[in-house]
Amino acid sequence: MKMVVSVYKTERQKGLYLYINKLKGLESIPSELNDLMGDPLLVADLVLTPERKLAQADTEDVLSKISSQGYYLQITQDQDKDDYAITLPDELLCFNDPQ
Repeated sequence: MKMVVSVYKTERQKGLYLYINKLKGLESIPSELNDLMGDPLLVADLVLTPERKLAQADTEDVLSKISSQGYYLQITQDQDKDDYAITLPDELLCFNDPQ
């Protein structure tokens, strides 16, 4: 599977990245996620294939989540902070959990 993906970050939460299908755009994400992201900043547009390696995520998992739910939410741990996920609303902590 190959997909053109847009990667966004937010100023609200350091280390939070949103991967979406570029063709569907930000309008396709749930309103709760849109509220969390605020005014997202585009980091990159890229062609994502299973062979391409990502630094902080498994490419096949990213592609699978985008296909099934419309987005992939990546939360990277801040080196200075152990409780980075505590600041996220509970409804967002399970977005990438298996069904």
